[in-house]
Amino acid sequence: DDSETVAMIKELLETRIRPAVQDDGGDIEYCGFDPESGIVKLRMQGACSGCPSSSVTLKSGIENMLMHYVSEVKGVEQEFDGEDEEGTLSGEVRVE
Repeated sequence: DDSETVAMIKELLETRIRPAVQDDGGDIEYCGFDPESGIVKLRMQGACSGCPSSSVTLKSGIENMLMHYVSEVKGVEQEFDGEDEEGTLSGEVRVE
């Protein structure tokens, strides 16, 4: 069972965020939420997975929306399939 916070995050992802990402030829997958740190983990897929602007999309769009509607969310991190993580942007979003 998801907590109320996780349920709200997933609903926002499905109804508001995912359709916009899919319009750009990509997709987004919910990977988890850490209630202690307030970090939501997401995986960008399809055209968005290798797109340089995906980190900007995460920070300016998705993170801001989640933080606005769900007060428990303090940030968003991008998850990767492989071990291709190299750095951080604003200390939160890992970019390729």
